[in-house]
Amino acid sequence: MIAETLTLTQRNRAVRFSNIGHFYSHLFMLIYPTVVLALEAEFNRTWGELLALALPGFVLFGVAALPAGWLGDRWSAANMFTIFFIGTGSAAILTGFAQTPFQLGIGLTLIGLMNSIYHPVGTSLIVRQAVNRARALGANGVYGTAGIALAAVISASLTDLGGWRAAFVVPGVLCLATGIAFPLLVGRVALDMTGVTTRLDPGVSRRQAIHGLAILAVTILCIGLIAQSLQVGMPKVFAVRVTLAGEGGLTGTGMLVTGALLLAAFGQLIGGRLAERYPLKTVYLSMYAMLAPVAVLAAGWSDMPLVVASAVMMLLLTASLPAENCLVARFCPAAWHATAYGAKFVLGLGVSSLALPMMGAIFDGTGGFYWLYVALGAIAALVVAIAAFLPPAAATAASAVPASGAAE
Repeated sequence: MIAETLTLTQRNRAVRFSNIGHFYSHLFMLIYPTVVLALEAEFNRTWGELLALALPGFVLFGVAALPAGWLGDRWSAANMFTIFFIGTGSAAILTGFAQTPFQLGIGLTLIGLMNSIYHPVGTSLIVRQAVNRARALGANGVYGTAGIALAAVISASLTDLGGWRAAFVVPGVLCLATGIAFPLLVGRVALDMTGVTTRLDPGVSRRQAIHGLAILAVTILCIGLIAQSLQVGMPKVFAVRVTLAGEGGLTGTGMLVTGALLLAAFGQLIGGRLAERYPLKTVYLSMYAMLAPVAVLAAGWSDMPLVVASAVMMLLLTASLPAENCLVARFCPAAWHATAYGAKFVLGLGVSSLALPMMGAIFDGTGGFYWLYVALGAIAALVVAIAAFLPPAAATAASAVPASGAAE
């Protein structure tokens, strides 16, 4: 059994570094959406034009996850994790020295490429080793959501204190240092899982697995569009439609975004517990059944009602993620978990980056975000309609099936 080859200390350290990596992963991807608010005057470009510089990085954040996951499964998850920390930190530092929009775009692209390693490798680590998948994924998700939530206030504060370059360089140095510490404190055995089972979870036929993964491919793409729109667009939405944000400058906007997103951290914990106790399909569907009307109502709101509605939307979205990750694990053999999660993030983080030009076009064309929120409500309703066709294997709780990380 794989668990017998790992000491408790190694396993705990590996999980801690995985959690830290989840925080870094989302933090670095969301530095720019806040920093860009300070660059419009410096580079004499519109918000939509500057936001477009981040598109290649966001695409690679998802698309490159597939080869990263394959390398994690077939080469070395530990080595890939080291590359993630050192590569992301170095790319962020390089971005902080950009002198032109072109150089800035190159730096953001490199950040996205290096960041793509985390999700397939880190998520598969949690799924393979956890006794309770849903609860462990919920706890790990809190770190990722904290990175999302704190990105705005960290970026805004560092920009106000030391300029926009500091918002990239300071976190970059910390990430680089983490990458140096990782192989020294953990070692390769705690992450390199060879010989894990190629069997599906009990009660899942090959036909159900194909059926389930096909449906999840569509819903994951839709959910990615919602998540990218909320996370990337929130600083600009609040700067335009929330009076308090405008009065507080960049830091004030960052604090409001952070406050709204911090609520979402509880969504991961709530969603993990729900997925542990109730059918995964029920948990998954119910979150978007509630999100759809909130998004449509928020389209016409401003000030604090809009802040609260955006926070609730993020809470519901993140609460669905433990169930979603458990569903992917249920329909895929453990030996292919990292590759499967890589494919998931190609859709959820890569293809869904189409949300960026969509937001830029909506704002530059209308001067507002009314139709953005209406579109998000429609996409959430589509998720409910499609996920209703998930196969019977999705109708049990995560705790009903043991984690499949053992060797055959």
